[in-house]
Amino acid sequence: MIERFSVAAFLFFVFAQNVFPQKVKKADKIILTDLQTHIHYLADDKLEGRRAGTAGEKLASDYISAEFQKAGLQPEGQKSWLQPFEINDGKQINASTELSINNIDLKLEKEYFPLAFSALKTVKGAPAIALQESDVPWFIDLKEILDTNQNNPHFDLENELHIKVKDCASKGATAVIFFNTSKIDDNIIFNAKDNSEKAKIPVLYVTKDACKKYLKDESASLDVKIKVDISDKKRTGNNVVGYINNGAENIVILGAHYDHLGYGEDGNSLYQGKEKLIHNGADDNASGTAALIELAKMLKQSKFKNNNYLFIAFSGEELGLFGSKYFVEHPTIDLKKANYMVNMDMVGRLNDTSHVLTIGGYGTSPAWGNLFINNDDKKYFVLKYDSSGTGPSDHTSFYKKDIPVLFFFTGIHKDYHKPTDDYEKINFMGELQVVKYIYGLVENLNTKGKITFTKTREMQSNSSAHFSVTLGIMPDYTFNGNGVRVDGVSDGRPAQKAGLQVGDVIIQLGDVQVSSLDNYMHALSTFKKGDNTKVKYKRGNDVAEAAIQF
Repeated sequence: MIERFSVAAFLFFVFAQNVFPQKVKKADKIILTDLQTHIHYLADDKLEGRRAGTAGEKLASDYISAEFQKAGLQPEGQKSWLQPFEINDGKQINASTELSINNIDLKLEKEYFPLAFSALKTVKGAPAIALQESDVPWFIDLKEILDTNQNNPHFDLENELHIKVKDCASKGATAVIFFNTSKIDDNIIFNAKDNSEKAKIPVLYVTKDACKKYLKDESASLDVKIKVDISDKKRTGNNVVGYINNGAENIVILGAHYDHLGYGEDGNSLYQGKEKLIHNGADDNASGTAALIELAKMLKQSKFKNNNYLFIAFSGEELGLFGSKYFVEHPTIDLKKANYMVNMDMVGRLNDTSHVLTIGGYGTSPAWGNLFINNDDKKYFVLKYDSSGTGPSDHTSFYKKDIPVLFFFTGIHKDYHKPTDDYEKINFMGELQVVKYIYGLVENLNTKGKITFTKTREMQSNSSAHFSVTLGIMPDYTFNGNGVRVDGVSDGRPAQKAGLQVGDVIIQLGDVQVSSLDNYMHALSTFKKGDNTKVKYKRGNDVAEAAIQF
């Protein structure tokens, strides 16, 4: 990652809330109060974490639409302010699914369930549990497999089930019904996110209680009827889109995602507890949404008329940039007229000590270099630049359409993707300055015409979902030295087991020298579950090495 500090541009600025308010101008006080109001509402428990496609998301989209309307914007969605898009929520078991044994219907999801990779078929037969004859369903006890592999760190039960089903189908089984008489828990569930290859035959699992009830006599022939009906589960997310039409030739796009994790149902939470908790996402990304609303007001009232302005509050970002990807494929304006795109994601936790503001997309236009240099005297930040036009947020979708982008980010923190990302932890004074800074950039570009797009390197990976393993650290994105500094260590993960601590700087993983987050990610991508390697790190002035097992 190409980064550089503009230290000469750093002006000392006191953000402490007990000092700053006395110095802020009246207009800034209004913005500050509005930022507090927006984030307080969006991060309230009643929105239940703003998970895309839920009632909480609707409350948020209603709020944003109303704020856009009050600002004087015109709706530019596909349904007034909204642009709906479909979210694939995985798979669901339909009520017509059936398993009956000797004319007794077992209770779906309590006594049995199909596995997500099951074939969608209806099967009948009269098998005995202990006999595996051709052209009938087979019963498979997982006891031997689990007992044999209980101390095997490389054992993958899910993979073993796929292999077993293929083998049974090749030998004439018309269905496979798994059960478990072992004392070892198998933790088998219906995995709604399973996108693996479908089996050729139905595959079901019978719970332990049902097993004791219906499968006691292994020699008895059972009258078995099976029907598996699984379908895709869908929900609808909504982008919120507003527009300022100045009758100009070009359009500036400003965006921020407003969705968050809900209760962590989609598996993207870093919370390790067992209690079901709301993830309010005050910084991620109520902060960016609040900034977007305030910039809409400011630009509507401004004299910057040489561009039109499009404001998009994206949903589905946390699922993989769903909303922004949908928008660029189904734009409500002519994307050929897009001048540049500004994305704000997590701009509410400016560090009062380092004052680091990260700006991504620096390399997507030659205009950015001159712009930042010429504005050095107006900064209240230490700027950290990343040249790449791609990354784990919505600007990536626009970069891929050859639109220059900028990505504003005040840094990762220990509350990232956890229920503790709450309103009271926002640095409102810092966010006020981020809003003013972005407004100043838009002002400086008002008379520049359409800026030139340039391609940059692309990040190899922008999501932990692309890796089969994780070290279990939170990297410090504000660190500009050699290596990757550890800002957090997850309990029970390889890094903690190896003894890594907050403040350590990883300099080598396996055979790969780690100089940046980019090649750290590349190094991770070369490992798979069960692999052993070594990590080399600096702790203060000392260099140490530790064994790692993924």
